[in-house]
Amino acid sequence: MAWLSLLLFLPWFGLIGTLYWCYPRRPRPRARRLFDAAVLALALVLSVAGMHWGYAEGVAHAGAGPIWRQVLAVLYAYGAFLAVLALAVPWRMRLLAGRWSGHG
Repeated sequence: MAWLSLLLFLPWFGLIGTLYWCYPRRPRPRARRLFDAAVLALALVLSVAGMHWGYAEGVAHAGAGPIWRQVLAVLYAYGAFLAVLALAVPWRMRLLAGRWSGHG
């Protein structure tokens, strides 16, 4: 049942991931495409791990209602996905300003 949260958020992850992949449009060398693909894969993997962790946290608190399992799973999954992208964006901008743009 923990996978329900990922299923519900997968379209949103797809939208955020597409925006991350597409902007800025240039430069787009092979190294950047590989970097972006690795970041998105890591974000998805950590999101799944967060989802399972959040669901387990919800199960561990027996006093909470059953909906909280799903709520915690979604919160942890979403937080992990956004944390990876939040760290990757400044790193990518630094790389775009330096090595990938041909200036460094």
